[in-house]
Order: sequence, then structure tokens, then C-alpha cells
Amino acid sequence: MSAHPISGLPEQVTIWEVGPRDGLQNEKAIVNVATKADFVRRLLATGLPVVEATSFVHPKWVPQLADAAELMTLLDNPELPVLVPNERGLDRALELGLKHIAIFGSATETFAQRNLNRGLDEQFAMFAPTVRRARDAGMDVRAYVSMCFGDPWEGDVPVDQVVGVGKRLFDLGASQLSLGDTIGVGTAGHVKELIGAFAAAGLGTGHLAVHFHDTYGQALANAYAALEMGITTFDASAGGLGGCPYAESATGNLATEDLVWMLDGLGIAHGVDLPALVATSTWMAGHLGRPSPSRVVNALAPNDNA
Repeated sequence: MSAHPISGLPEQVTIWEVGPRDGLQNEKAIVNVATKADFVRRLLATGLPVVEATSFVHPKWVPQLADAAELMTLLDNPELPVLVPNERGLDRALELGLKHIAIFGSATETFAQRNLNRGLDEQFAMFAPTVRRARDAGMDVRAYVSMCFGDPWEGDVPVDQVVGVGKRLFDLGASQLSLGDTIGVGTAGHVKELIGAFAAAGLGTGHLAVHFHDTYGQALANAYAALEMGITTFDASAGGLGGCPYAESATGNLATEDLVWMLDGLGIAHGVDLPALVATSTWMAGHLGRPSPSRVVNALAPNDNA
């Protein structure tokens, strides 16, 4: 494919791969730990700079990730980020000598109650000691904000409410804030408005990432809108795996392959080997027993992706 750059867009971006964590946590099938470890290694081999490996959530809530500690021991790579829901999750990450964690907050009251068993304001009291202890231990902390563009129970989420929650999470000590369209209802104009509102509140694009779901087919359009606003970190999931176990309308994440294809067409550097990534997603689709939803995977490996 030839590249056709558009002036004003970033020259290089970072893809934050979430397939092993956000992808597999919502699969009905339980993938064995050896296969998960192989999946992470294959993703790293494609040139992906960041692969979020798992979450130290209680296995009662996300049984698909019950083997988190075993997986991280197998991988023996302290640079891989993991999600921690609270101090207990942080304790497990510290025991393994990990260097990068993420916390997962909510922009809405209802989702905070359902996902965190805390109110919108109460979540900050839960996260504060987790972030403080992590930073004191020399860890890097990322903060996710879910339901930034809409909530299945509350509907539209005011932009100023999202900015307020995001800034409070960031001010706890996070180095980056990932803005999540958890149920995939965002559109390009909404994306630009939200990023602009964060900039006006003093949180520029250098501290922001975006995390889109493709429920209504808008993930790539939203990613392009974020590029136009200067965002340079994009969450994506190999093969379009994933969703959210606490929001039934949240379907797959933006497929990493689809994002890479768009970036290649724009001449934006990302460091990922697309054929190797397609092969990896096709391999994982075989383990899951279903085709990959990624359009690029299906276009480049139509005979193998089953």
C-alpha cells in the first residue's frame, strides 16, 4: 500500500495493545495460561511497543484472568503493564516486581457502582492509596476513564463531568489518561469536543490516550478525529477482541490491524509488522474457535481466519 500523508497529523504514534487483557477478559472461552503467554510473546514480536498483559482482578468477577500471577511469572517481563483494581491488586503486582500498572475509573455514577462497588466520588478514595503506593515504589501509573462518551444506564455523559473525573484521576499521580468509549457510542465531533475540553482544562494531548470500541462502526473514524486533535497514543486490540464484562452493549475494541492499516495509508510511523500481527490474530482466532471481527484480518487472511 502506498502512503498518502495529510499535513497536520502526527508523524508517529504509539499503539497500546490491550488484547491479552481487555480482549480476553470478555471471551466466553477460558484460554489456558500457556497460550496466553504465547499470545503476548507473539504480539511483542510484531513490534508493538506496549502490550497490556492481564489484570489482577478477583477471579470471581473475571474468571478469564484468574491466572494473572501465573501468566506474569511465565512471561518474566516486568516492563509489561497490568491492570490493578485496588490495593490488593497492587500488592500482587509489587510481589512480582512489575513496573507499570493501570487503574480503571468511571466517568458515571452507575458504572462506578456496578464495576467498582463505589460511588463516583468514592472511587477516588479507593484509588488514592493505590496510586500513591505505586508511585512510591517507582511504578508508572496509567488511569483509564470508562464511559466517556455514553453510559448504557445514564445515557449521554456531560463533557464537563468526564473532564472533572479524568483530571481527578490524573492528579492522583497518573502519567497518562486513557479516555474510553466503553459502549462505542462516540462520534468524531464528540471526540474532538472532549479532547478540546481536556486541553482547555490544562491536560494536553501529550498526557492523553484514546480507547475506542466499534459497536456502531465508529472506532476508526473516531481514531482519525483524535489524530487530527494531536493524540499520539491509541489503545487497540489484536483482531478486535474484547469488550467489557460489566456492560453488555460493549462489543469489540478497535482492531489493531484496522488501525495499523489506516496509519500506514497516512504514512504515520508505528513500528508494527502488519503481516505478523494478522498471523497472530488469526492464530488466536483459531484458539477461540471463531473468526476475528477485524476487517483487515479477514481481508489479508480470508482462507486461514476461521
